[in-house]
Amino acid sequence: MDRNKAEKRMATAPVGRLMLQMGTPMILSMMLQAVYNIVDSYFVANMAENGEIAVNALTLAFPVQMMMVAVGIGTGVGANALIARALGQGDREKAGAAAGNALTLMGIIYAVCLLFGAFGAGAYIGSQTSDSIALAMGSQYLRICCMASFGILFFSVFEKTLQATGRSLYSTIAQVAGALTNIVLDPIMIYGLLGCPKLGVEGAAWATVLGQIASLALAAVFHFRLNRELPFRRKALRLRRSIVGEIYSIGVPAIIAQGAMSVMNYCVNLIFGSLDSSYVTAYGIVYKIQQFVLFAAFGLRDAITPIVSFSYGMQNAKRIREGVRCGLMYTSVLMLVCTAAVEILAQPLAGIFSLSAGTMGLCVTGLRVLAVSFVFAGANIAIQGVFQATEGGVQSLLVSLLRQLIFVLPAAWLFARLLPAGVWLAFPIAEVLTAVIAAVLLRHTAGKGRLSQQDYAASLSK
Repeated sequence: MDRNKAEKRMATAPVGRLMLQMGTPMILSMMLQAVYNIVDSYFVANMAENGEIAVNALTLAFPVQMMMVAVGIGTGVGANALIARALGQGDREKAGAAAGNALTLMGIIYAVCLLFGAFGAGAYIGSQTSDSIALAMGSQYLRICCMASFGILFFSVFEKTLQATGRSLYSTIAQVAGALTNIVLDPIMIYGLLGCPKLGVEGAAWATVLGQIASLALAAVFHFRLNRELPFRRKALRLRRSIVGEIYSIGVPAIIAQGAMSVMNYCVNLIFGSLDSSYVTAYGIVYKIQQFVLFAAFGLRDAITPIVSFSYGMQNAKRIREGVRCGLMYTSVLMLVCTAAVEILAQPLAGIFSLSAGTMGLCVTGLRVLAVSFVFAGANIAIQGVFQATEGGVQSLLVSLLRQLIFVLPAAWLFARLLPAGVWLAFPIAEVLTAVIAAVLLRHTAGKGRLSQQDYAASLSK
């Protein structure tokens, strides 16, 4: 697809069809991203020794992995929206500068992750557990994931540049390649098959980062060969204050929103750990299955954002209105299907992990309770995508903080002390309350920038 055809498609194709075409591969891509941690948990849970402790260790390491993903995705989301908006305005030079600056920023972020992995992984895991085996396993796993995080970080940039130009299929192909690499390498490296040393949890970490590197390699090839709208120039790598500012005016709320997931996981680990370690283990599995579902909504959000952002750059209120309507409708349908699937399959899903009877029961209960919240969570995520596309970063951030910190943590803390059996209810309560507030914000938020307040408000209310 040449540059003119790609831009024409973004500008004139029916919004509903365009969102399905772009969103389907993005949904698959995001769900495959969630597969990394589910696959790791499955194989370590079935290790001959200390399988359940290993799942606990991965759960303790998970918040830092989520924080790395948050910074990578947030920077990519900012670049995505800026690139799409610049292309909508016909400013290819600015779009190329946004892509180049995003790569330089990711190099700086990787340096920070490298240092944390080398010097901070053990202290971080130790803040959550006193179990010596879980501490050793978690530290080992996290150290490798941080020190080799360049794969997931740089992939985030190329994934978003491909999505911004309407080539989301290629980012999905790269994501699939990484997921398959991870799935194939996990049993080989964890259990010591085909002549590979038996590495246990360390093998799970290496399988994960090698899968991420495989995704990066393919996505980079696709970007440099296909994204003709974004020709590579060395000067584009030089950081420009104005470009960095625009990336992070969109990206910082997205980073905080994604980072809130990391903070929430860390705090919930502490709250659940005050009850029993089996709650932490169960939560780790439940959360990863939940994320597998919600990442589908994130994938659809990543189609909503460039479509609405491109239309916003064109000052086309009608296409913005269609983007909002289709995004909410498609997300709701998708989440209803996922709710039904998890309610029906909760027992067999929990059963694939080798867990004790008590932990198994906690997993099944958690899955069935959290499934009730999927439709509300999906609506919240879709609305965030609209805000990100139309310079509503503050509103997007507020929605994230409400659903992942402000409502859920106090509710979980209270349930843990007053009614431990109902602690899972904290999550649907938070999503429902947030959905009510998000709907009010969506209806009453006026547009900024190139669209008049009247036209933009009308586009959201019709």
